[in-house]
Amino acid sequence: MAPRGSSAALCSGLALGLALFLSFSPFPAALTWTAACAAVVCGLLVLCLRRGDDRSPRRACVLVLGDIGRSPRMQYHALSLSKHGFNVTFVGFVESKPHPDVLREGNIKIRAISEVRGITVGPKLLAYVTKVSAQCLQLLFVLLSMDLQAFILMQNPPGLPGIAVAWLVGVVRGSRLIIDWHNYGYSIMALSHGERHLVVRAAQWYERVFGPLADRNLCVTDAMKEDLQKNWGIRATTLYDRPASVFRETAARQKHQLFVKLGQTLPAFRHIDSGDERDDVEQTAFTQRDVKTGTVDLKEERPALVVSSTSWTEDEDFSILLKALEEYEAAVKEGATLPPLVCVITGKGPQKQFYLRLMDALRLQHVQICTPWLEAEDYPVLLGCADLGVCLHLSSSGLDLPMKVVDMFGCCLPVCAVHFRCLHELVKHDENGLVFRDAHELARQLQTLLADFPSAGGDGGKLGSFRSELRRSRGPSWDQNWDQNVPPLLPPH
Repeated sequence: MAPRGSSAALCSGLALGLALFLSFSPFPAALTWTAACAAVVCGLLVLCLRRGDDRSPRRACVLVLGDIGRSPRMQYHALSLSKHGFNVTFVGFVESKPHPDVLREGNIKIRAISEVRGITVGPKLLAYVTKVSAQCLQLLFVLLSMDLQAFILMQNPPGLPGIAVAWLVGVVRGSRLIIDWHNYGYSIMALSHGERHLVVRAAQWYERVFGPLADRNLCVTDAMKEDLQKNWGIRATTLYDRPASVFRETAARQKHQLFVKLGQTLPAFRHIDSGDERDDVEQTAFTQRDVKTGTVDLKEERPALVVSSTSWTEDEDFSILLKALEEYEAAVKEGATLPPLVCVITGKGPQKQFYLRLMDALRLQHVQICTPWLEAEDYPVLLGCADLGVCLHLSSSGLDLPMKVVDMFGCCLPVCAVHFRCLHELVKHDENGLVFRDAHELARQLQTLLADFPSAGGDGGKLGSFRSELRRSRGPSWDQNWDQNVPPLLPPH
C-alpha cells in the first residue's frame, strides 16, 4: 500500500506541473489566473503534506537528465552511496550500458526515464517550452511515486527542469536536494545559440534562481567553487573526479586480447600478412603471442597508439586534431623519423557524422583513424594500452575538468590537452602532460613525443618521464576522496 498522503502529494506535484506549463504558455490571461490558483493550492498542500521522518530512511535518489551509461561520475556516486548502506534509485536515460558494477550492485535500482520531445510544428521556442513542460510532468510522476528518499543527488547540467522539480519534491516530501555542479547549463547552450539568445538567458536565470535553493552543493574544481560563491551565492564542496579502480595500466596479455577483438572489425589493429608468417605466433598490429608458451610481447616495429574520446559536441573542436594529423603526415613524407599512427576516437554524439566526412576526405597514408563505440569494460583496457591521449575539451565556462583526462591519468597515460582556464588543476604542463593552444602546437607536440618511437615510449624520453610522474602522483582513489568530502553533506541517520 502506498504511504499515507502519497496520492495527494502526487496530485500536488501534477497540479504544480500544470501551473508551470500554463505560466509558460501563450494562453489568455484567464488561464494565468488558473495557474496562479493551482500554485496556491499546491502551496497549501505542500504545507500539509511535508513529511519529516526522524528515522531518516537509508534511501537516496541519484538523478541525471542524461544517459546513465555516459555519466561516470554519477555512477560512482551511486556505487559509493551503496557502499555506505543506502538503497539507491538511479534515475536517468538508459541509452548505453552502465558500468558492470552498477548493474551488479543489489542496492542500486535503475529507474529509466525517456527523453521527451516537444511539439514538432510551429516555432522552435514553443517546441522547447512544451518539451520542458512534458519533462517536468514525467519527473514529478517518477520522483513522487517512488519510496521516500532521504535526499536527491542530481547532476547539473543538465538541470532544466530537474533542479526545480527535485526542489519541489524535496519540499513536498522532506527530502534534501544536493546538486553536483559539473558546469553551467546555460554556458553549454550558448555554444550553439549564442550568449544573447532568449533561451540561453532564460536558462541562466533559471540556474541563478533555483540553484541556490539546494540544501548542499558539490562541484568539480576549486575554480567553480570560487565562482559559485562569488557570483551565485552558493557554497559548494570541491569533489575532484578520480578514476575508478578499473582504470589502470594494461598487462601485455590483456592488450593482445583486446587488439585481437578490435581487429575483427577494425583493420588498423590487424597484422599485415607478409606471406612467410610462423604458424605458432598469433599477431596483431601491435603485439605477438607465442601459441605454445602463451607469452605476449609488444612488437618493436609497431604503430603508435593515440586515443581520444568525445561526446561529439560543440565544446570539442576535433578539426584541431585532424589538422595536427595532417601536419604529422606531411612531416613523415618530408623524412622525419616518426612511427605510423593509429588514432582511436571513441564516443557518440550529434557531430560525429560531420567529422567522419572530414576524416574521409583526408586520405592519410601514415595515419589511420578509427571511431569505434567501445563497451564499458573495454574502454579502460584501451586507455591502458595507448601510448598517448589527446583531449580537445574546451570548457564552455572554463570551470570544469575533462573526466576523460582523469581516466587517462588513472591508466598512467600521458596527455596532450587543449588549454582553458582551470586546466592546470589537472594537467601540469611538462610534468604529467603537455598543453597546446592550436593545431600547429599539437602537431609539434606529437612529433616531439613520438620521435624515435617506440624506444622513447619506454623509460626514456618525454613520454616515459610523464608516465613516471603519473605513477608517482596517483593521489587518493575515488572512494577515499568521496569518503572524506561527501558524508558530512548527507542527512544524519
